[in-house]
Amino acid sequence: MPSSPIEKIALRLGLAFMALHLAGCATAPDDDPDAKAEFEQINDPLEPTNRVIFSANQTIDEYLLRPAALGYRAVIPAFGRDRISDFLDNLKMPVYLTNDLLQGNFTLAGVTLERFVINSSFGVFGLMDVANPMGIPGHQSDFGETLGVWGIGEGPYLVLPIFGPSNPRDTVGMIAASYMDPLDYYTQTGGRHWMYWTRLGLSGLSQREAYLDVLDDVQRTSLDYYSAMRSLYRQRRAAQINGAIDPDKYTAAPAKPAVGDVSR
Repeated sequence: MPSSPIEKIALRLGLAFMALHLAGCATAPDDDPDAKAEFEQINDPLEPTNRVIFSANQTIDEYLLRPAALGYRAVIPAFGRDRISDFLDNLKMPVYLTNDLLQGNFTLAGVTLERFVINSSFGVFGLMDVANPMGIPGHQSDFGETLGVWGIGEGPYLVLPIFGPSNPRDTVGMIAASYMDPLDYYTQTGGRHWMYWTRLGLSGLSQREAYLDVLDDVQRTSLDYYSAMRSLYRQRRAAQINGAIDPDKYTAAPAKPAVGDVSR
């Protein structure tokens, strides 16, 4: 049985999410071959329910998350936000390292370990990314990506409550990530739950602030924001997994998010 607050919340959300999606599947058109091909290419058979959840997420974002991110940007100067972002990213290095190893990318695993050691020491516990100017660029890897490298298909496109764009493979990866992170174990035991929630909240706030301009631009310029987000998410994840399969195509993640960076 789930014991931590986050596991209980995840279980309840998961059960409700499954019930909603089972009730809201779209049916592929049978009579029009072109329409059927487009339906399969989009890979969104749950679109009716996905759009409902997407709309609910947008309401939460409009009235809570985006205003909080704007306040965070207004109160904390860019230098401070960068230090917080670097520190939070450094805390995730054990997860990145584990996935690099699981993907069989030992060269990249060595880079991850090197960055973690350098930034944790010379970078004052990761508050500063001193490895990047030394020619040791950063990257991110997750278990959803690892499953893709192993040849597991993405499954249908999903929109998760709060978490947003996903698919069954990435949803499994997200759940697995909580068990791969040693800091999660530490902060969810011994009365240290406040540390867990502080890290989770600060990570969400930092990430939402980083994507303020990107998401505003996508929403302003797209005819259908839902379709645009779906396309960007699927393209980005495909590019990440293809790059992980062929390390020669690997390039470091940009310091600031690009237009396709809308999911992490």
